[in-house]
Amino acid sequence: MRRRAMLIGLGATVLLRPARATSEELAAAIRAYTGGIEPQPGRVHIDIAPLVENGNAVPVTVSVDSAMSEAEHVQAIALFNQLNPQRDVARFTLSLAQGRAQVGTRIRLATSQQLVAIARFNDGSFHAQTVEVVVTLAACVE
Repeated sequence: MRRRAMLIGLGATVLLRPARATSEELAAAIRAYTGGIEPQPGRVHIDIAPLVENGNAVPVTVSVDSAMSEAEHVQAIALFNQLNPQRDVARFTLSLAQGRAQVGTRIRLATSQQLVAIARFNDGSFHAQTVEVVVTLAACVE
């Protein structure tokens, strides 16, 4: 009986523990980053394989259509994901000295999910792109 009681208690613990972020949690993380301003679609491009065999180190590049001039330039790029334990994957601060608005890194993906890249422009506007990525071997599992 003790073993059964222990397994039932362990099962209850697993059922009560939130395992993944929801779409609302992703939206809340994005609102926190943008200060509540709704990002406009377009101008941002996420370059990532749509089908990833292993989620441990997935290369991703984010580029933004911008002249990178004094009048109009990208100040920052942020990358968010839907289902990893931490939704805020990476944040990059850019300067005019870079010449173009493009960043690249490798990220871990817990499972198949959405990625959202957001660019903050010097006029206070935000632009975004969302992509779906299918992961066959998960990483970042709690």
